[in-house]
Amino acid sequence: LGFLPEAQNDMVFSIICEELGLFGAFSIIMLFLLIIWRFMVIANNAPDLYGALLVVGILGHIAIQVILNLAVVTNTIPNTGITLPFISYGGSSILFLLTEIGLALSVSRGIRLEK
Repeated sequence: LGFLPEAQNDMVFSIICEELGLFGAFSIIMLFLLIIWRFMVIANNAPDLYGALLVVGILGHIAIQVILNLAVVTNTIPNTGITLPFISYGGSSILFLLTEIGLALSVSRGIRLEK
């Protein structure tokens, strides 16, 4: 309708809610919670302290970015320009997030589960 500034960038969650409804909003939030939970599992089972702290930092970055973007979209806080991870349009944001995922997967590769 033209009321949203930068709908493809910062306000993409409101477009998802408009097009997919409550199910779409709930699905996106649950997917982010799944990513955060998996990072917590990786951090708990990391083979060394450096890997655990690295994954906790990545977890914190993504969690804070999601919380801030959802707060902006719901008009709880003023618009800050924070993108929604993996969904919002932005080349450098996606590049940085994919690099973080690669680092977390590198830490998880060293985990040996006991049988």
